[in-house]
Amino acid sequence: MYTLDDFDIRILKTLDTDGRMAYSAIATEMGVSNTMVHQRISRLSDQGILEGTKPVLNEKKLGYDWGAFTGISLEKDYDSKRVIEELQKIPEVTECYYITGNYTLYIKIVAKNHEHMRQLLYEKIDNIPGIAKTDSIIELGCAFKRNIIL
Repeated sequence: MYTLDDFDIRILKTLDTDGRMAYSAIATEMGVSNTMVHQRISRLSDQGILEGTKPVLNEKKLGYDWGAFTGISLEKDYDSKRVIEELQKIPEVTECYYITGNYTLYIKIVAKNHEHMRQLLYEKIDNIPGIAKTDSIIELGCAFKRNIIL
């Protein structure tokens, strides 16, 4: 297991604020060389701590005004791999988690409107072989979303 030092933490905090910040700007801010920053970011990536830099899309501004969190009960829990493969084929399913409790999986779905949500739930997700039951909660907006605070 890789142990983070103060430089790693400062780099991660900087990237969390602005993932597009140039390595040279990070180096200048920290008072270290560009090479050191590049090596540290490469090491953090190699260790799987930093999993790339990608944009965070605002789903609402893209026309996806509806969101739901859906618990999925499976007929047989060992079908989870196959069910997950089918869920991955549905672009509107943006997250999928293994959970404990009443459900095997918990997913986040985005939709353009209530009819689109109904189609996703009843015509796509409920028709995946192995799914016994779904239970959805409509989300009314995200209060906040963040990475773990170091």
